[in-house]
Amino acid sequence: MSATPLAFSLRDMAGETRQFPTGRPSLICFVKEDCNTCNLTAPVLEAFHQAWGDVANIWMLGQTADGNAILKDRHGLTLPILDDSALRTSLAWGFEIVPAVFWVGADGAPRAPLEGFVRQEWEALARQIAADLAAPPAAVHWSALPDWRPGCGSKHLDPDIHDRLLAEAEGSPIRARRIEIAPADDIDEFMFDQGFSDGLPLVPPTPERVLRMLSGTTRNAQDIVAVVPPNMAPATVEKIAINAVMAGCRPEYLPVVIAAVEAVCTDAFNMHGVTATTMGASPVLVINGPIRARIGMNMKLGALGTGNRANATIGRALRLVVRNLGGARPGGVDRSTLSSPMKFTMCFAEYEEGSPWDPLHVERGFQREDSVVTAFAMTSGPVQIVDQDSRKPDQIAGTLGLGLEGMFLSKIHRMPVDALLVVCPEHVKTLTSEGDYAKVRLRERIQAVTSRPLREMVSNEVSGAGIPLAAAAKMTEAQLAAPAPKFASDKFIHIVVAGSEAGKFSAAFHGWVTGAAGSAVVSRKIEC
Repeated sequence: MSATPLAFSLRDMAGETRQFPTGRPSLICFVKEDCNTCNLTAPVLEAFHQAWGDVANIWMLGQTADGNAILKDRHGLTLPILDDSALRTSLAWGFEIVPAVFWVGADGAPRAPLEGFVRQEWEALARQIAADLAAPPAAVHWSALPDWRPGCGSKHLDPDIHDRLLAEAEGSPIRARRIEIAPADDIDEFMFDQGFSDGLPLVPPTPERVLRMLSGTTRNAQDIVAVVPPNMAPATVEKIAINAVMAGCRPEYLPVVIAAVEAVCTDAFNMHGVTATTMGASPVLVINGPIRARIGMNMKLGALGTGNRANATIGRALRLVVRNLGGARPGGVDRSTLSSPMKFTMCFAEYEEGSPWDPLHVERGFQREDSVVTAFAMTSGPVQIVDQDSRKPDQIAGTLGLGLEGMFLSKIHRMPVDALLVVCPEHVKTLTSEGDYAKVRLRERIQAVTSRPLREMVSNEVSGAGIPLAAAAKMTEAQLAAPAPKFASDKFIHIVVAGSEAGKFSAAFHGWVTGAAGSAVVSRKIEC
């Protein structure tokens, strides 16, 4: 409690409004009916009221409306009992245990509060009050009372109540518009009807849940993290937290979601284009660094699928931010021909401990001890690459390359498009079975095994895709015989490790359009 007593206005059991402060000395005692120690001290407070009620306020503030009436009848109380069942005054006065007794003398300064019951302390308080009021002592049979009794936790600190009170209190960080729902309405159906959902049920973002979510970051709730396309709506920390609640995140996931929003809302990532393309592109998030273990992300068995809350809800929270703030909804700006399950969520952690290579974030210029989110714009995946037979490093590398050759279409080569290759631990073991097999070598092998003569890329009766016949007719035989690798450059092949220790199944995500006309890979450091 502050050095100045906190004002309040509460009704007593007669319906009279009692204002504090009143200009008179006051004894304020917070109680609840189901606390044995509160019942022990109720007759003491009544004795104080009988002795000094004419010259001071002796008020009991009860934390349950029904309990106040029970206390009054049980102990024959005549002192004013004020209704603090809303618990806002309890919260403001900042104590933990009831009974909590505050003596505010004639000077208006509160003395140190008493919590629980220690007889010597209560006797000293009674002497202090009598001295301050220049009045006779109260008629309390102190010797009949126990030396000590523990108090009970104040009702305003109950977890389900405390967060709601904080959210409703003056000075709360929550500023977003609140929607009142009629008691008879189904809140889940309401959120579906309002278009907040991606098609799956949402967690209702109550003020207390949002406040708990905000505890996951030290950033100010009203800080603007990014401007979200296509509506170019400002995304504050609070609004991101609201969507993180709806997605099912825990508070400790919030810094990852914030960093992901920062990443995809850059001009380089081009979230507007990613959303609007008919190819059905969507962000894929890869998490690196210590935060993976700290928040329990999955990087091993089933890393790209279901079953892990952090993986699933972080990716979903990002998608909900883009949907609910950015306005990227199917049938509107989102014009995907087929779309993809990645539009629900796609987020996983790299298995750095199972990798012989520098992890993704280190390759991208961060320190190993940094926690980083990297966003890729991908149109399909994960597409499995199966090889249970190869035993030599170049064989496995060749298989991974052939798996990537099908990206978009096998006839399309020299692609200036990003691909994300997820190598499973068993394939990593084969790759390194004869010594180091650097990522540079793996990329070179992928380009080598996917190199085909340009003439195989020419449009024909089998498929009209590829190099148009008119363009091919202008090429020389040497040009048509020149080998063309799958990718325009090694730099478009991004490699991470994830998955179970058992199973020879790697996977690939196929990118959208890379560069100024499309999307670039963006990484952001995760700051708590």
